[in-house]
Amino acid sequence: MFKNLIPKIFYDRLEDGLEFFVDGLGFEVQYRDANMAVIARDGAKAYLVESPEYAAKDRPELGIDTDDVDAVYRELSARAPQLLHPNSSKVALKPWGSREFAMLDKTTVCVNFRQWPDRA
Repeated sequence: MFKNLIPKIFYDRLEDGLEFFVDGLGFEVQYRDANMAVIARDGAKAYLVESPEYAAKDRPELGIDTDDVDAVYRELSARAPQLLHPNSSKVALKPWGSREFAMLDKTTVCVNFRQWPDRA
C-alpha cells in the first residue's frame, strides 16, 4: 500500500537546494513557487522549502537506493565532482552490506547513493 516516502528539505535560500539537486544531482523541477519546489528524478522525489528558521534547525542526511551505484557514481562525479562527500567520495562496501558513496552540498545536506546486494 505504501508507495513512497517524500522528504521535505529546508533551505535558507531555495536556490541553494535547486543548485544541489537540479544542477548537481540531475533532478528536474516538477513544480515551483516563491518558497517551494517539487523535484524528481526516476523514482526519487523531494520537496525543497525555503525556510531560514527550519533550515537552521535541520541539515538532513538522505539515502537513495539504486540498482547501479557505479553508473550513478560515474555520472555524478563527472557532473559535479566538487559535491562528492570528503568522507565517502568513492563507491565502497559498507559494514552493513551496501555499496555506496555520498554527495554533500554547501549547507551540509548529504545524499547517500547505495546499492544493496541481490537477495536470492
